[in-house]
Amino acid sequence: MLKSPAARSEAVAAVRQVKAWTRARFSLAEDVAIMVSEVACGLPGCPPLETIVAFWTAPDRRHQFKVFKRIAEVVEDDLPPYWMKEAIISDGDISCC
Repeated sequence: MLKSPAARSEAVAAVRQVKAWTRARFSLAEDVAIMVSEVACGLPGCPPLETIVAFWTAPDRRHQFKVFKRIAEVVEDDLPPYWMKEAIISDGDISCC
């Protein structure tokens, strides 16, 4: 089912907001790529939809975290604190938290 223009506009606004919060929280330069995705989780105990945020601070250095909510429900306080920046470096496995 296709979303209405208003729903698409709200979704785009939510993604932009999460990207802006992420950029500010982790002091990322404007040229740092940030990916925000909403994915379905099929694992037992997972919420039906979750938000995955990833950004790169070097070509081979990806940071990633999940928020167990839809993108539209994410609030700034859901993001990890700045001091966890090194702890959210990803080894490529996105199967867990």
